[in-house]
Amino acid sequence: MTDSIQNAIDYLAETQDKMMEDYKELLRFPSISADPAHADDVRACADWIVGQLEALGFDKCEAIATAGYPVVYGEWLKAGADKPTVLVYAHYDVQPVDPLPLWESDPFEGLIKERKMFARGASDNKAGVWGNLKTFEALLRTNGKLPVNIKIMFEGEEESGSPSIEAFVKANKERLAADVLLNCDGDFAPADPRLYYGGRGMVTAEVRVTGPKADIHSGLYGGLVQNPLHVAGRIIGAFHDDEGRVQLPGYYDNVREANARDKARIDAGFQAEALLEGAGVERFWGDTIAPAAERATVYPTCDITGMWGGYQGAGNKTIIPAEAGFKVTMRLAPDQDPDEIAEALKAYVEGFATDTVAVECNLGETAWYFELVTDGPWLEAAQAAIEATIGKRAQLVRTGGSIPILGVFNRLIGLPITAFAYGEGEGIHSPNEYLKLDSFYTSLEAAARLYHNLGAVKV
Repeated sequence: MTDSIQNAIDYLAETQDKMMEDYKELLRFPSISADPAHADDVRACADWIVGQLEALGFDKCEAIATAGYPVVYGEWLKAGADKPTVLVYAHYDVQPVDPLPLWESDPFEGLIKERKMFARGASDNKAGVWGNLKTFEALLRTNGKLPVNIKIMFEGEEESGSPSIEAFVKANKERLAADVLLNCDGDFAPADPRLYYGGRGMVTAEVRVTGPKADIHSGLYGGLVQNPLHVAGRIIGAFHDDEGRVQLPGYYDNVREANARDKARIDAGFQAEALLEGAGVERFWGDTIAPAAERATVYPTCDITGMWGGYQGAGNKTIIPAEAGFKVTMRLAPDQDPDEIAEALKAYVEGFATDTVAVECNLGETAWYFELVTDGPWLEAAQAAIEATIGKRAQLVRTGGSIPILGVFNRLIGLPITAFAYGEGEGIHSPNEYLKLDSFYTSLEAAARLYHNLGAVKV
């Protein structure tokens, strides 16, 4: 190990306590991109990160305006023309905290308990932002320079589907030019290290069914006026057959089957027991469609994520509601075009309208599937850093989730993408999200090695 790497690792170890206390300042921003009530909080969080980059000595630091929330940019290009340029991606926005009563502490306090940091975004994905800032700080404070040229791109809309990111990338291709994109949105579990190399696309929508002009008496109008809740239920029930296969016409037409090598990776990385335990169920659904490992990663899905209508209070209220609605999220397989799927969804749902109820499908976010490199020097830089830190290499796995910006880069720029994540957490998108401190510290040590390894790649 070179002195420059060890110096940085020693600095990170010596500053752990202050590092986590300072992390609380970032976690206190309720940067919930999906909720317009927090628009000012998201922008304030972006400005704070810009200040952190400036304090580190990065140049051209800016919260770049988009049609939605800012992209935080900064660059350190003093490693030399013979060194690669790495575009580092993470996101600083977070999920909503609902249901708030299930939180055991303030979701934006940053409570440290039992070697864990509890807060919304502590793991997903402010750990990716903070981990990079602290790694760069350690390298700069101990060695006076970074071993590779760096461009920062921290997004503020990932948790709301990245609606502005494609336009941003198109408008900033020159600014974002680099040799490799490093995705830092994910987990680093030292006991079972994994690197995501692919994920699904996404379509979201909100459906509204409207009937009478107001809630009306079910004794007077029952049997005369069609009930919007009944229509909403019929639409929801029509999305799947009894085995779980999505019934949207043409939904599976462009699904690309995984090849033999990919199937082997998917099978090896599938954690059936952990998923069953995490869900609190005894068995999976949809077994006749495809193996569970593939259904969880490369097959498309359709899920109702929320529904409403009628009376929700105690007891009963004899009404026919004026309206009903629900939210839909679809995860898309490789080669499914999210815009085509979105339009097909809209046509299918609105086809349930009658002359007595109106059905409106408002489309939300769309995202393409993404794929990262599965071999070559960029991946090897990450694997070697992980192996040098914990004694073993990471397993390559697919995720069933979506990272919209990576699909954008796949299609628009063709930049090779590899991954590295900071820390291990649980409760992501749920109450009581937390980051395991020891895993985070271990990832920082690996990151110090990673950036040196990236600097050694010949370009």
